[in-house]
Amino acid sequence: MKAEFVNPFLEATIHVFNQLMQEPVVRGRTSIKKTPAPSHEIAIIFGVKGAVEGQIIYSMNAETAYKISEKLMPGTDRATLEKEYRDVLGEIGNMITGNALNVFYKTSKEIDLSVPYVMDVRTQAANVPDRQTLGLHLYTRVGMLELNIALG
Repeated sequence: MKAEFVNPFLEATIHVFNQLMQEPVVRGRTSIKKTPAPSHEIAIIFGVKGAVEGQIIYSMNAETAYKISEKLMPGTDRATLEKEYRDVLGEIGNMITGNALNVFYKTSKEIDLSVPYVMDVRTQAANVPDRQTLGLHLYTRVGMLELNIALG
């Protein structure tokens, strides 16, 4: 998988967490996987079409999802966070998408990203096709994000 397709998503994620949440992001281990399926409870899924096709999937445990939501909605009670976290993560997904698209436009790569879909894999199956996937672990003070990039 070419860095020119991976780096925009990595850069966009780091930028959004740094700017929006004042959270530093530390890149952890990288692995090659046979599927982009999320390893954790909550997933943000993007479809990719254009110069490359595939999926970008962020996953995290539920506690991390709630902590991210709490950081962006300070003072909100836990019951409300549990109801609203999908909307918050969807907005973060939109911001990441927008930032990644800006990087692609600067390199003249024609890429179209779907609207992010936030799902709870505890209650809904993530039906994603097998495809060679680059898995990245990204660490923040609110928890770990898994970024799975399956493009070809």
